Amino acid sequence: MKSVVADYRYRVLCMKIVPVVGSTIYLTDHVSDLVMSGHTYISTSGYQFTGYSAGSDFSPSTIDIEGIAGVAGISRAAISSGVFDGARCYVFATDWTSPTEDEEQITVGVFGKATIMDDRYTITGVSLIDALNQSVGDTYGAQCPKKFGGTEYAGCGVTLTYPNTVTGTLTGVASASVFSDSTRPEAADTFTAGTIKFTTGLNAGLKPIEIKTYGSGGVIYTYETFYYLPANGDAYEMVRGCRKRLSDCQAYGNVVNFGGHLWIPAGSTYAHVGKSG
Repeated sequence: MKSVVADYRYRVLCMKIVPVVGSTIYLTDHVSDLVMSGHTYISTSGYQFTGYSAGSDFSPSTIDIEGIAGVAGISRAAISSGVFDGARCYVFATDWTSPTEDEEQITVGVFGKATIMDDRYTITGVSLIDALNQSVGDTYGAQCPKKFGGTEYAGCGVTLTYPNTVTGTLTGVASASVFSDSTRPEAADTFTAGTIKFTTGLNAGLKPIEIKTYGSGGVIYTYETFYYLPANGDAYEMVRGCRKRLSDCQAYGNVVNFGGHLWIPAGSTYAHVGKSG
């Protein structure tokens, strides 16, 4: 039983989103902003808290939010940079005539991967108590499913020390996804499919982003843009990548740990019905 419940006649839902880095987002489904404990819970038509659902069959409860990027403090750049992936969210109900933060606590949850299409985003999460109650399993395919450099049991085992991991500072910036370090001695393509993260500057603490191409002269192109525009002098850590092919394991001298299955027959083969005569 809940110790406190909001007055059903004036009941509204509110949500606090605590991203991986950055300021907390405060949202409400009321028709106007609500101020509680010094925080302004924003009401706007640019997003929709699509609800919290829970059943009696012990299935995980879900928390969903969708909206237009750039509204209510949830920008396209922030979503692309992953600051909401794994963010904590707190949902509660209160009386809009006399709003009180965390008056009727509903759930605490963890967001999963945020997705964005055009200028609309969707973020789905599960309640904290159900975060570890998810179905998992293995997928078999030609590519190696292991995490590059993973040290878990039967993992990749490649050592991610130098020269597989390097550090440096930027000497040139063209955009939030194109920058360079002219002092890098490695040949072109060395870090393609790897990752780069910043250890100083505005982007410090954000997730590593996959490298699309690594060109001669230390020019780096990333698939996604960093949340903030990098600057000359920003320190980074860059890790070599793996395209998950057998040839990649051969290049690293790590064939014994290759986890791909190159010779599994396709469904059209193992389900084929033989013919007599």
